Amino acid sequence: MNPQWKAGNRVELLENGEELYPRVFGAIDGARYEVLLETFILFDDEVGRRLAEALKAASARGVRVELTVDAWGSAELPTDYLEALTAAGVCLHLFEATHPKWLQRIDWFRRLHRKLVVVDGRCAFVGGINFSQDHLEHGGHGKEAKQDYAVQVEGPLVADIHRFAVEAIRSVHRRDGALPAIPAEALERGAEPAGDVVATFVSRDNLPGRRTAIERYYRMIIRRAEERLVIANAYFFPGYRLLREIRRAARRGVDVRLITQAEPDIPISRFAGRLLYDYLLEAGAHIYEYGERQFHGKVAIVDDEWATVGSSNLDPLSLWFNLEANVVVRDAAFTEAVARRLERLMHEHCREITPADTRRWIFWRPIAGFFAFHFLRHFPRLAGLLPAHRPRLTRVPAPGKDAGREAA
Repeated sequence: MNPQWKAGNRVELLENGEELYPRVFGAIDGARYEVLLETFILFDDEVGRRLAEALKAASARGVRVELTVDAWGSAELPTDYLEALTAAGVCLHLFEATHPKWLQRIDWFRRLHRKLVVVDGRCAFVGGINFSQDHLEHGGHGKEAKQDYAVQVEGPLVADIHRFAVEAIRSVHRRDGALPAIPAEALERGAEPAGDVVATFVSRDNLPGRRTAIERYYRMIIRRAEERLVIANAYFFPGYRLLREIRRAARRGVDVRLITQAEPDIPISRFAGRLLYDYLLEAGAHIYEYGERQFHGKVAIVDDEWATVGSSNLDPLSLWFNLEANVVVRDAAFTEAVARRLERLMHEHCREITPADTRRWIFWRPIAGFFAFHFLRHFPRLAGLLPAHRPRLTRVPAPGKDAGREAA
C-alpha cells in the first residue's frame, strides 16, 4: 500500500449539520464551474430542499452540477423533487445494484455510502453526514437526531478527491463525452497550498486494491500507536484482524478508548458489538456508549498526530461491501481538535462500560462470543462469494426527455 500523502492542505473538522451545511451551501452558492456531490441519503425536508435550491441556482448560473444519490438510501425522494432538479439542468444519477431477479434480496449490499462534495476543484467535504434534517442537533428529531462529523479540505489533496469524483461518474458520460470540465488554470489554483496539513484520501469499493483499503489503514496505524487510540464509530463489529490489533494495542499499554452508540437504529448492531466488549475490556481498553442521541460518527485518532474522518463504519457492510471514503490526516493541531471533541463527548454524554455491565446483559455471552469471533474470522472469505457487481449509475432524464443511460 502506497498512500499518496499530500502536504500543504487546510483541513477543518465539522460537527453535525449545523457546522457542515452552511459551509457546503456557501461553497455551492459561490461555485463558478462545477459541483460534484455524492450522498447515501437525501430527503425532501428542510435540508434537502435547501440543497436542491442551491444546486438549481448554480445550474442556472451555468455551473455544471453532478448529483449522485444511492437509490436505496434515498428511496423516499418524491418524483417532483427529482424532476425539479433535472428540469433545472442538474445531472442526476441514481446508484443501485443491478442483480438478476433471484438475487434482488441482497440488493442492500454494496451501497453507495460515501458523502462527498467537491466544488470547482478548490474545496471538498468528506464525512459521514447525509443531507437530511435529522443531522441537525436542533432539527426537531430529539433522540433520533444524529451525532456525526465531516471535514472541509482545501489544498493539493482536493485534486485527488476531484479526480476520484469525476472517475465515479465517467462511465455514465462515456457516450456523450459531457464529463465535467474545469479550466486548467482553475484546477491549478485549487491545487495551490492552503495550509500545512499532510493528508491523504482513501476509498473502499469492489475494485482490486481498494476492497480492504480503509481497514488496512486502520490496522497499519494502530500497530504504530504508542500512547493513545480513540475510535468513535457508530456500528462497531470489525474484522478479526482489526479487532486483534486494537486488543494488542491495549495490551502493550496504549490508552485505548472506544466510543459507540447505546441505542442504535439497527438493534442487532448493538447486540453484535457488545459481544466483543469482554475481549477488549480484558485487555485494558475503555468502552463508552453514547446515549444522548443517535451516534453516527466514523472518527479515530492515534497518538498526537494521526486522525481519520469519513463515511466508513467498522462493520461488515462498510468494510467489505459498501462504497466508502475517508480522509486521513497527519497533523498535531487537527488531531488535537478531534481529541477535544471526543473527550467532551465521552465525559459529558457517554457512560463507561465496565466488566460488571457485560456480565449482567446475557448469561450465554461466552457461547455467543465464541460464534461471533469465528464469524469475524471467516466472514471476509464468505463475503467474497457474494456477487460483486460493478457500480452502476442510472442517469435520470429531465421531464419530457428520453430515458437515461446506464453505465456498468
